[in-house]
Amino acid sequence: MEQGYLTLETGEVFEGVLIGAEKNSLGEVVFNTSMTGYQEIITDPSYAGQMITFCYPIIGSYGINAMDDESITPALSAVIISDLCETPSHYQSIHKFSEKLKQADVPGIAGVDTRLLVKTIRSRGTVKGYLSKTKQGEFSTNEKPTLWVEKVSTKKMQYFNNRGPHVVLMDYGFKKSILTALLDENCAVTVVPYYTPFEKVKSLNPDGVLFSNGPGDPMDLKKWFPEIKKISQHYPTLGICLGHQLIALAYGAKTAKLAYGHRGGNHPVKEIMTGKVKITAQNHGYVVVDDSIDQTVFDVTYRNVNDQSIEGLKHHSYPIQTVQFHPEAHPGPSDTAHIITEFVSQIASLGETVYAIK
Repeated sequence: MEQGYLTLETGEVFEGVLIGAEKNSLGEVVFNTSMTGYQEIITDPSYAGQMITFCYPIIGSYGINAMDDESITPALSAVIISDLCETPSHYQSIHKFSEKLKQADVPGIAGVDTRLLVKTIRSRGTVKGYLSKTKQGEFSTNEKPTLWVEKVSTKKMQYFNNRGPHVVLMDYGFKKSILTALLDENCAVTVVPYYTPFEKVKSLNPDGVLFSNGPGDPMDLKKWFPEIKKISQHYPTLGICLGHQLIALAYGAKTAKLAYGHRGGNHPVKEIMTGKVKITAQNHGYVVVDDSIDQTVFDVTYRNVNDQSIEGLKHHSYPIQTVQFHPEAHPGPSDTAHIITEFVSQIASLGETVYAIK
């Protein structure tokens, strides 16, 4: 293995050995605290353009299987790990972790002091990094802004037949697990591109709409806020992660970037109505600003136990609910699985009721 270097825009350099695709890479360096699930993480479209640092020290121990990819083509910029396991032990394993990276054309670096790197990100805030064979004195981070949602969203509509209610899945970079959760609830699902307008959604005659997770700054999608608002006023709606942020923005709220985000499978979230704390999976760098929520329009339904940030909203008049975390990810393992079940039940109970657009 060849020596490689991760250079941060703030000047710190981390040494290791290069793995995966043989190419240089630039991206936002973030960290994930999950102890398992590395296959799902590297294939999550929400990581588009980012370099993932795994906090867990050994990556690759159970290999890569044929079922757990969350997308067909990984969109992340690079992977940063401490110890690489090249001798996986699991009966479903078909590839090594390093082989998966190479097949996906994703570069990586192993043997990095990830504890120090995470401490650096926590003190500096999320920074950009450059991965290459040589140390970089400095590098340009002034690239043309990328609409990452456009990179990962479907290019054409896809329909999945089923015997239950029909849900339109607005694709901002959805995880396969969200589609699977809907299909498991017997929903028929139409996956549509992120830019699909209200009139097109209406022509599909859905019973409900789910706004998915996805990468990047939600304000990059500002031009579509009016359409998002129309759709959510007309159909029972669930927003997950980026979808949660977009719905809040469409109704006049604001979002802000966290210092280093929430990424992992162990984030405690308090359900306001019951006082119970749920263990959730999260992957986001932005949050809805607390004092920007119109309390005559939305109730806050969930809050993060660690920093009190908003984790869920419910509209007073329309059947709209949103969550910042991933109820389909099952880290609890089923603490918040009821959210999707209740969304589908709500659709069924409302039947074909049409909501007047204000």
